[in-house]
Amino acid sequence: MPQSLTARQLLEKLVSFPSVSSESNLPLVDWVEDYLDGFGIHCHRDYDATRTKASLYAHIGPEIEGGLVLSGHTDVVPVTGQAWDTDPWEVVEKDGKLYGRGTCDMKGFDALALAAVPMALERGLKRPLQIALSRDEELGCIGAPPMIDAMLQSVMPKASAAIIGEPTMMRTVTGHKGGSGFLTRIHGFEVHSSMVHVGVSAILEAGKLIQWVNEQNALSAANPPDPLNASFDPPWTSLHVGTISGGTATNITAKDCEFDVSFRNVPGDSLRDWKNAYLKKVREVEAEMQAVVPDTWIETEEFYDVPGLKPENGGEAETLVRRLTGDNGTHVVSYGAEAGQFQERGYSAVICGPGDIAQAHQPNEFITVEQFNAGEAFMAQVVDTLCQ
Repeated sequence: MPQSLTARQLLEKLVSFPSVSSESNLPLVDWVEDYLDGFGIHCHRDYDATRTKASLYAHIGPEIEGGLVLSGHTDVVPVTGQAWDTDPWEVVEKDGKLYGRGTCDMKGFDALALAAVPMALERGLKRPLQIALSRDEELGCIGAPPMIDAMLQSVMPKASAAIIGEPTMMRTVTGHKGGSGFLTRIHGFEVHSSMVHVGVSAILEAGKLIQWVNEQNALSAANPPDPLNASFDPPWTSLHVGTISGGTATNITAKDCEFDVSFRNVPGDSLRDWKNAYLKKVREVEAEMQAVVPDTWIETEEFYDVPGLKPENGGEAETLVRRLTGDNGTHVVSYGAEAGQFQERGYSAVICGPGDIAQAHQPNEFITVEQFNAGEAFMAQVVDTLCQ
C-alpha cells in the first residue's frame, strides 16, 4: 500500500490548488484521483458542459448498498480584492489557526474525508464508504445534482446516508434553507434625461422590483414565525439583491439594467410560490413600461435552485452523527448547501463539519487547529463505525 498522507498534509495539498469557481478544478481532481488510485480505489467523474470542471466520486469497501457518503465541494470563492496577510494558497499556522483559502469552506473536511480512506482500508470496512467531491457549489450548488444522479445510475451501490461537511463547529445540523436566484435584465428606451417622461429608464424600473424585495422582507419580518421555522435566523424567507449594473451616462435614461434577486426560503415556505410572486411583479412592471414604450421588456433567467434540508426526526444520518459527536441540540443554518440535494434524491442527510461558517469567504480565512483535530477524531469514529 502506498504511503498515506496525514490529514494536515492533505489539507496543504488541496489548498495549494487555486480552484476558484471561475477557473478549472481539474488539477485538484487529477491529483485526488491519482492519490486514491494509489490505494486501488477507482474514481468516477462527472464533467460540466465545458469539460473544464468535474466532480469526483468513489466507492470504498464491499460492493453492497447502505454505505455512508462523505461529501464536500472542491471549489472556493475568489481572493481578488481581499487583503490577505499570508499567501491564500498556502496553509500557514499561526496562533492556533490554519490560514488559507478553503481551510474552513471546505477543503478542511475534504482533507479529513480523504484521510479516512487508507484508514478504512487498513481496518477493513464492513459497510461501504463513499467519497463525493463536487464542483461549482459556490455558484449555487449546481454541480452536486448531476454528480448525485450519476452516483445513482448503477455506477456503484447506493449509499443510504450522507454527511455533508460544511463548517458547523462539529454540531449536528439537521436543516438548512433552500434557495433560488434570478438574473433580471430590463430593456428600456433611451431618451435625453430632460425628456424622462417619454423614455423608459431600465434603472428606475429595476428600482421598482428592488423596492418590492425590500417590502417583502419587511412584511416577512413583521409576521410571527411559523414554529417550523423559528430555529432559523432569520426565521423567514429572505430576499436579496447582490449585484446591479446599467446605464451609460448621467443625462440619458438607461437602456439596460441587470441585477440578481435571490431567495433563501425556510422549509415552511414554498419556494415555487415565492418565485411566482416575483415573476408576477416582473410582469406588472413590464406592463407599465410597455404602456409608455411598447418595445420594452423584462427577461428573467433562473441561475440556481437549491432545495432546503428538512429535519428527518431520527433519520439515519442524524442518528449516526449525534451518536458520534454527543450533540443532541437543535441546529439549523440559513445558508444553502448540498445536503438538501442528497435528501431530495433519497439519502438520509445531515450537515456536520469542522470550522466556523463566519470565516467562510473572508480574507485571512482560517480553521482553528482545535476544530481540525476535532474533525479528525470524528472521522476516526466514522471509520470505526463502518468497520464494526
